[in-house]
Amino acid sequence: MTTKQYRCYSPAPAPASAADGTTGASVSDRWPSLHIPASATANYTVVPPSSVQYRNRRSAQLVAGDFEQARHFYPRVLNAHIHPLVAAFFQMDNAQVAARYGHLNPAVDEAKLRDLLGVQPQHFAWAGSDLLSVTNGSGERQMVVVETNSCPSGQKSMPPLQDSDASSGYRAVVGAALDALHADAHVDGDLAVVYDKNAMEASGYAAVLAAESNEQVWLVEHYDGDPDPPVAWVADTMHVRDGSGTWHAIRGCLRYVTQRPWNRIPLRTRTRMLNPVVACLAGGRNKMMAARAYEQLNAELQSHQLSVRVPETVYNVVLADVPEWVRRMGGRAVIKNPYSNAGQGVWTVATPGDLDAFMRLDQPYAKFVVQGLVGNAGWSSSTRHGCLYHAGTVPDTRNRVYVCDLRVMVAATSSGFRPVSIYARRARDPLARVLDAGTPSWNMLGTNLSVRNSDGSWSTDADRLVLMDCKDFNQLGIGIDDLIDAYVQTVLSVIAIDKMAQRLLRPDGAFDYALFRELNPDDALLDELG
Repeated sequence: MTTKQYRCYSPAPAPASAADGTTGASVSDRWPSLHIPASATANYTVVPPSSVQYRNRRSAQLVAGDFEQARHFYPRVLNAHIHPLVAAFFQMDNAQVAARYGHLNPAVDEAKLRDLLGVQPQHFAWAGSDLLSVTNGSGERQMVVVETNSCPSGQKSMPPLQDSDASSGYRAVVGAALDALHADAHVDGDLAVVYDKNAMEASGYAAVLAAESNEQVWLVEHYDGDPDPPVAWVADTMHVRDGSGTWHAIRGCLRYVTQRPWNRIPLRTRTRMLNPVVACLAGGRNKMMAARAYEQLNAELQSHQLSVRVPETVYNVVLADVPEWVRRMGGRAVIKNPYSNAGQGVWTVATPGDLDAFMRLDQPYAKFVVQGLVGNAGWSSSTRHGCLYHAGTVPDTRNRVYVCDLRVMVAATSSGFRPVSIYARRARDPLARVLDAGTPSWNMLGTNLSVRNSDGSWSTDADRLVLMDCKDFNQLGIGIDDLIDAYVQTVLSVIAIDKMAQRLLRPDGAFDYALFRELNPDDALLDELG
């Protein structure tokens, strides 16, 4: 039988003889409290940890009653009151959303849209899309999808719909988690929330999961490159290590591991996951595959006059060809590392200096995504679909307009999708009418709030956060129909990626590496998958 390469990590340094990997028979010596089935010892190897130094990660247990509002929301949100228009949107059911959308878009097949909003995805039950409110030279407004993320942030930025029920958004995701984690359980064990950033929301999910399941729930840090993580996989089952060094089997896991999760979590697990890693590779953390997924769904829905709207996108672009694609888009474009997130690995090119700066960088991957740039009316990409530019915020007292994007988080329920949270993010600098060739464009166009610190940790630039409350919402210049449009676009993008995830799994549930290589021919990524 072929030995499977399997990422298990030791809580103690591996012996020198293990430098090239040791057989599964030695794993018990390195995890004395971790039970390993005899059937696993012949089929798995231990991959030596990296040399990156991390502090000792531990696991904590949360129980019912541990949810404290102040620990799981930004301070600004604690005293914020939801805007009435936003509250009205959240009170709509999917039938009302479809009816309103169909009324405003008479060519759309309303019945088909209603069916799509009621879909129960197989692999991608929790997602968030980043969208831009754009217009064109004719003044036609619409929402376009920038990207769709698996395991997204958003709860800590959403004012409660009811003051008496602050955890309702967390409960919506946990409800989807319980449906996924209890379905067809393959192993006995505990429940866990595993994360690599955003402890504020991860701990909120763990506290609510403990309350809803009436069980103790493990809250576990699991970082990319950690040589001593408190998570191990044996026979496709997750185990977490407590403070005393004892390991515990996990039957179900809500996953908030966002940075290259495929290098720490197997593609096929007996532990039930929300979301499974295949959702990330199919598009939830892979912009290359997301672009393919949108194309395929759009082809299916063409006769129904529905589509995922995105800026013009070219994928599988090698580095040497990037300048040519930028030229074809009028010298302005957005270049993306397909597998990064949290605002990392995205470069806006509005001037020759922007492109020169990008081309001088060392890149870890061989392929890129190039998209049309949405800028201002005088300096956006010229594409086959015309020119799109930012609607932007309502002008401030100095008549400055800022770029904002909208994050819409959704979760699947037994009756279909539902919106869970919404927030917006503002760029640092106002949008210029005339572009200065010597000014980098990112500060005008980049909106992500996450900041990667020198030690690998994350912080947030919360000053640019725009809440859905009575104070902030009116800055955005959008209405309930824009929120409906954003929600519909989010759901369609999630369905597209879920369909791609289904396609990437063979009938026996195994990941189809051959198909994935054909669709996403990037050797650097394939090496990470092992």
